[in-house]
Amino acid sequence: MKPGNFLEVRDRLLVNAKREVLRHMVYRGGVAVSGAPEGFGVFRLNEEVRTPGEILAHIGDLLQGSIHLLKGELVHLTSSPLQWDEEVSRFFSLARRLDSFLASDAPLACPVEKLIQGPVGDALTHVGQLVMLRRLAGSPDRAESYFTAEIIPGVFKE
Repeated sequence: MKPGNFLEVRDRLLVNAKREVLRHMVYRGGVAVSGAPEGFGVFRLNEEVRTPGEILAHIGDLLQGSIHLLKGELVHLTSSPLQWDEEVSRFFSLARRLDSFLASDAPLACPVEKLIQGPVGDALTHVGQLVMLRRLAGSPDRAESYFTAEIIPGVFKE
């Protein structure tokens, strides 16, 4: 194998590994939103804290923005929250679209690290907020050990 070919293969394997890690990160949000009680989307801790619906709308914008970034487009989205069930459906739809893009052979227009330090990292922070708000609203999400859980990229538990 020529040295140039080795480097190309190595780089392709490294990018594919990074894509897989990012696919695992996207899975995490599904646990926080599944099975939330009636009215959770409008639960308000106080006037200065966003509602879960507002947070989830922002997470959806971050996922949608990530898809655009992977295609080389920078967009700024500020969606108004939908009804909770619709917002949860939007979340899963966008998570699947992002996962499908990452699972494809489509070239990435931005480094995975930039997504992790940017929109995906931001989304994970907001997932933590949703988990905390569920506890405060009296409906903690289901317990799951992410270390031992079998997480299959592309398979989301709704």
